[in-house]
Amino acid sequence: MDDASSALDFAAFLTIGAILICLILSAFFSGSETALTAASKAKLRARADKGDTGAEAAVKVTADSEKLIGAILLGNNVVNILAASLATALFTRLLGASGVAIATLVMTVLVLIFSEVMPKTYAISAPEKVASLVARPIRLLTILLAPIVTVVRAIVGLMLSIAGLKTDPGKHMFSIEEEIEGALSIGHAQGAVNKEDRDRLLGALDLGNRTVEEIMRHRSEIQMIDGSLPPETILETVLASPHTRLPVYREERENVVGVVHAKDLLRAVNRAVREAGDAQVARKFDIMDVVMPPYFVPETSVLDEQMREFLKRRTHFALVVDEYGSLRGLITLEDIIEEIVGEIADEHDTEEDQTLKPNGTGDYLVEGGMTIRDLNRQLDWTLPDEEANTVAGLVIHMAQSIPEQGQVFSFHGYRFEVVTRRENRITRLRIRPLVPVAREDA
Repeated sequence: MDDASSALDFAAFLTIGAILICLILSAFFSGSETALTAASKAKLRARADKGDTGAEAAVKVTADSEKLIGAILLGNNVVNILAASLATALFTRLLGASGVAIATLVMTVLVLIFSEVMPKTYAISAPEKVASLVARPIRLLTILLAPIVTVVRAIVGLMLSIAGLKTDPGKHMFSIEEEIEGALSIGHAQGAVNKEDRDRLLGALDLGNRTVEEIMRHRSEIQMIDGSLPPETILETVLASPHTRLPVYREERENVVGVVHAKDLLRAVNRAVREAGDAQVARKFDIMDVVMPPYFVPETSVLDEQMREFLKRRTHFALVVDEYGSLRGLITLEDIIEEIVGEIADEHDTEEDQTLKPNGTGDYLVEGGMTIRDLNRQLDWTLPDEEANTVAGLVIHMAQSIPEQGQVFSFHGYRFEVVTRRENRITRLRIRPLVPVAREDA
């Protein structure tokens, strides 16, 4: 009798020990799943580049997320079911038929607290650290369970195809740009990233999605030089201009024959005067001797590609043409950089400061030529820029006509009033949100 009782006690202890091991393994699988799926790949890559071999293993094991999740879920389910079965057998032996209900209750509490909530809570608090620690054993597990996981994936895929469903693991994955944009938005909302830093980083990311046409200076605003003018007049025009590079045309503005740089012109004039010993030589100077060949770019060029072209060619200035070769405007390297860092002004700029300030009623007086993107960045507004690049263009698009001075429109949650119109151009508008929005102090 004593031998039977001792054997029973020993078996019970073995069963309890096995249940504890299963709970520990379940906690390991649960924590590993949370850490490896929540860890930032960028942070893991940064740790790996600094020599963290655990992070390097984590980067490799998360490369195939479907195989990783399959192996972890398989291991987790096996140990959970085994623990529940052992607990049911133990409590049934000790308490009889009522042991099934008690075993279910006890195991539910133990699994929930010690194998799910606790390890996942710790893992989510330091996902990269935990991922680096568990990556090697999890990688070994995925290798050992690879045949079973492959069969399971094949069965699941077959069943989904029979049901008419298709899966594409990469279809709904965020791009790197989207991940960074989301992180910046969250950081700004939480106060960890200020507005200026957010705008600069988002501006740099957005260069690949925007074209030259969106930021170019329209041809009506380009200061150009008629190459047939007297040399003295050309020299005075260049000296009076706030720009260092000016397009040169012959007969009509569409016929651009070159670009003159103020330094090149002044150096050539100075050299000619010194060689001839007569200041009157400037009146006979030929501007075509110093102009550079014009650099034309299509209006559909993407901004980041155009910036690389500027750097490659070692030039800062390009004329923009449409598909028919007609002049549309010009773009400079500074224009592209301003999309990242904001407006760059110097002592020679003559344009008005476009910093917007509300009046007593919350209205903003805006130049019609101001781009929608700049307006949105300054005021944290959300006006769409798909149909038009400028504020005036948006109003004309929505009104489907050129509004008269004094007309008022309401769309996209904002009120637009045409303040001034010059010929067919809307030059100034007064805008305010229909619902007041709270703005952080600049």
